[in-house]
Amino acid sequence: MSNKKWMSLLGLAYRANKVISGEELVIQQVRNGRAHLVLLSNDASQNTRKKVLNKCAYYQIPVRFVENRLELGQAIGKEARVTVGILDSGFASKLCELLD
Repeated sequence: MSNKKWMSLLGLAYRANKVISGEELVIQQVRNGRAHLVLLSNDASQNTRKKVLNKCAYYQIPVRFVENRLELGQAIGKEARVTVGILDSGFASKLCELLD
């Protein structure tokens, strides 16, 4: 996987207001059916990982893992982020393709 490609696409999605970050906001959008993809960092706590994975499994939202929280935050121009939700199906499908 090319780190630069998925990170720049995520940055573009963020600038288009199609990205939310933060555990509670992401879970809220998963429940509402607005999230099309959830990105979760590999260094997330067990509690956060379990909560996000269970919610996404129940609502059938795909989850992809990224290396660490710093990389995820850097991609959207913020500090460290553990979880990010993608609100656009086009961005979500392309990110899935790049992260697989």
